[in-house]
Amino acid sequence: MTPFTARVIEVIQQIPEGKVMTYGQIAREAGSSRAARQVVRILHSMSRKYRLPWHRVVNAKGEIAVQDDESAELQCLFLQAEGVELLGNRRIDLEAFQHRP
Repeated sequence: MTPFTARVIEVIQQIPEGKVMTYGQIAREAGSSRAARQVVRILHSMSRKYRLPWHRVVNAKGEIAVQDDESAELQCLFLQAEGVELLGNRRIDLEAFQHRP
C-alpha cells in the first residue's frame, strides 16, 4: 500500500457521523490535490476491507456520485440515518454538513 493510499484511508475513517467530505477534499488532505479519481478507486476497492464509511463521501457539488441506483439509494438512507439532510436530486448542503478537519 502506498503512503497516499494509507493516508486516504485514514482521512476517510476520521469523517464523523453526520458529516461528509468530497473526493477532492480527501485527496488534498491526503497530500495530492489532483488525485480525486484515485480516492474513488480506493473507496471502491478498499471500503469493505477497511470498513470505510463510504457513504460520507460525495462529489464537489455535494451530490451523491454513485452511478448504481441501488447503491445511491443506500447512501442516501445511511446519510439520512446520521442526520444529514438531503436536498432535491440527492444533494447535500456542504455549508451545513461538510467536515473540515
